[in-house]
Amino acid sequence: MIYTALGDSITFGDNASSPKLAYPHLTVTTYNRSNPRTIKGYVLARSGWTSSNLLDAVLWQGSEMIKRSSVVSVWIGGVDLANAAITPLVNGGPFPNMTLLVQFRRNLNAILRQIRKTSSARIVCCTQYNPFPNSSIAVEWIGRLNQTTQGIAAAYDAKIAPAHKWFEGKQAELIDGYREGQLEDILGGTLPIHPNDRGHRVIANGLSPYLFPKSNVSSKKK
Repeated sequence: MIYTALGDSITFGDNASSPKLAYPHLTVTTYNRSNPRTIKGYVLARSGWTSSNLLDAVLWQGSEMIKRSSVVSVWIGGVDLANAAITPLVNGGPFPNMTLLVQFRRNLNAILRQIRKTSSARIVCCTQYNPFPNSSIAVEWIGRLNQTTQGIAAAYDAKIAPAHKWFEGKQAELIDGYREGQLEDILGGTLPIHPNDRGHRVIANGLSPYLFPKSNVSSKKK
């Protein structure tokens, strides 16, 4: 049984103190401790990947891995939004318009279509938590991003794991380097956006029931 985690820097494990403490590895090791049929975990993710980068990787690097997978998670879109926000904050200019979401929608559609084309895997799409809960524009655009993710996931019969709910009101505890929760925090030299070790554990605990529902686990034991 194979689990493949697709994503960007969060899935890659940025700011976890060890790769073993990133959520994909935690999810696999926790499952294997309590189930007789073990799973193997694979990660197709890199720091800084946008939805366009992930689409390219799915098409050209991950086809065989995805084909063999029993379950695939997809966590993408945060870098798309961050890149669009950093430029106007640093150089001035308007915040992104709906073109951002049009491109993201196109890419996520293509990613899920490719997974469905090559695999019968269970697909779980993760929503994006908000590292800047005290910024109204971040609340608005992350909400739009998550609505887009939810709509596309439904079209491909993919499940939604509501990561935004797991972090809501707990950002200061779960995000490495969290400061004021304002979008302007990204001007401080580091990006306070990635989960710390505790955040990765929260993700692993929250995501596991969506990846491995009890009904599926039971049926695999028989």
